[in-house]
Amino acid sequence: MKNGKRTAIVTGAARGIGRGISLTLAEHGYTVCAVGTKPADAVEEYTAALTALSPESFYVRGDISSHEDRLRIAEEAFAGLDEVDVLVNNAGVAPLVRADLLDMTEESFDRVMGINLRGAFFLTQEISRRMAAQTTDAFRAVVFITSISAEVSSVNRGEYCMSKAGLSMAATLYADRLAEYGIRVYEVRPGIIATDMTAGVREKYDRLIAEGLCPIPRIGQPEDVGRTVLALADGALGYTTGQIVGVDGGMMIRKL
Repeated sequence: MKNGKRTAIVTGAARGIGRGISLTLAEHGYTVCAVGTKPADAVEEYTAALTALSPESFYVRGDISSHEDRLRIAEEAFAGLDEVDVLVNNAGVAPLVRADLLDMTEESFDRVMGINLRGAFFLTQEISRRMAAQTTDAFRAVVFITSISAEVSSVNRGEYCMSKAGLSMAATLYADRLAEYGIRVYEVRPGIIATDMTAGVREKYDRLIAEGLCPIPRIGQPEDVGRTVLALADGALGYTTGQIVGVDGGMMIRKL
């Protein structure tokens, strides 16, 4: 906590789902260390919105795929927050080109895995070591934002699916490992959410939703994910860890 307020690190915070999460947390009393890859002057509108809700919140520029940046992110986050109650691993990328599985390049595979899986895993390692050393009675949690793609095949973006499946197991492993320190770990698995990542195929998704893809007949919004993360961060599910929480409009319901 910092000055009696709960604290959180949110990666990939300036746009899309990360924006929805970080602004929701800020609105509900959290001091947020927002992490992103863009320079500060490129995210001024976002940081203005963040600090309007939570004046002590701040932005840290860093690339989680870089070892040096991960260390610096941790240093700046703890310097600004004193202690960390919640880590939200949201940062992630889609392939630059949607290519068939038989045409996927090693470069694309390495880029997506380096950010979505390797970066998130080792940032969690760095942050959770420090969280485990904290002497606090505050509820603490780590939240991994994965995707229905952890389970659903998309053969034109296989590297993304594999990265999210791996991240799902990372959440399970950390839930097991961090329980002794009182740190809960959750996986939030969004479905189709209105973000920059889905903008290029929005027409397709709107049509599928209209045809009954999701029992809740609308596309998800970043705030839908934000409210779910808030509940987990606040400890609403305190007697659970290692759980998958779907935010998908019921898309993953199995039916005959």
